Amino acid sequence: MLIAADKFKGSLTAVEVAEHVTAGLRRVVPGLDVAAVPVADGGDGTVAAALAAGFTRHEARVTGPTGAPVTATFALRVGASPAVAGGGTAVLEMAEASGLQHLPAGVFAPLTATTYGTGELLRAALDAGATSIVFGVGGSATTDGGAGMLAALGARFLDADGEPVAPGGGPLRDLATADLSGLDPRLAKTDIVLAGDVDNPLTGPKGAPAVYGPQKGASEQDVATLDAALAHYAEVLGRAVGPKAAEAALAPGAGAAGGIGYGALVGLDAVFRPGIDVMLDVLGFAPALAKATFVITGEGSLDTQTLHGKAPAGVAAAARAAGLDVVAVCGRLQLPQEALGAAGIRRAYALTDLEPDPARCMAEAGPLLERAAEQLARDFLV
Repeated sequence: MLIAADKFKGSLTAVEVAEHVTAGLRRVVPGLDVAAVPVADGGDGTVAAALAAGFTRHEARVTGPTGAPVTATFALRVGASPAVAGGGTAVLEMAEASGLQHLPAGVFAPLTATTYGTGELLRAALDAGATSIVFGVGGSATTDGGAGMLAALGARFLDADGEPVAPGGGPLRDLATADLSGLDPRLAKTDIVLAGDVDNPLTGPKGAPAVYGPQKGASEQDVATLDAALAHYAEVLGRAVGPKAAEAALAPGAGAAGGIGYGALVGLDAVFRPGIDVMLDVLGFAPALAKATFVITGEGSLDTQTLHGKAPAGVAAAARAAGLDVVAVCGRLQLPQEALGAAGIRRAYALTDLEPDPARCMAEAGPLLERAAEQLARDFLV
């Protein structure tokens, strides 16, 4: 049995999900051979999944989205880089430095939140020996197009008076010149993969401000301001780096995490890949799958978003390609059976089927998950 599930957000980490499922299975089938590969799709929980896979924990004190210092964690495995012999692979979440969780409760900063700390976190990974970086993008408090991140790595963004523009996406409307020549030279020798599950462009009706700005406290006017500011930012970057700036603004993933995807594509020569595909590679899923005869995946909510690049869909696709049966566990199920089947999942076991009260379901997720796993074992293993 291979358990490759994501976290149940707000209740259980991916590691805890695997532990509880294992306990439930073994109550029905004592001594059952179970392996676990906790997974993530590039969003929150990505660093935790890497740590569970044997990466080493590192911390860095960086600038939070509002300018206050925060402690951010990244994961590193030395000798795991395909780019440089002896180099290391780092797994980072931009939200660790620039995420919504670092804002005061109920207080947003849609125009001024900065990704500067994410740039500092990337620099810390380089300092630790990373030559390959998996850069998880999601959960951001920011809409600055990655300008703060690039500034922390040595880029200069100046207004008409030759002064640095203020932090955040709004002040980019005052940008007059951009200079990327001072970027940390180590970046040119570093493979950076953007791991995400959104394909939005930088601006426009499907761009970062319009689609994700309201989640970060942006009013209708703020969205218009940010969209215009990011379009201007891309225009100025075009004068600095040439046509690739305009091309990157339209590329899938440019709008990820408030446009930090765009900054990474233009300034860091990053490559965008679906987060679950990247993480399955990094976490060693293929070797584990090769030894498996049955796969259990899952996440807190199996819904329409699951089908668009989330961890269970990626796990199910890989397992189905290997000819293996896949079932899922989840907190709540919001997909019909035909949608599950199309995704390669034979059946899903939801905690809400055992406890309809959502509050109790989250508070008692561990014991409920063990009960669900017991039923799974009775249905498929005995």
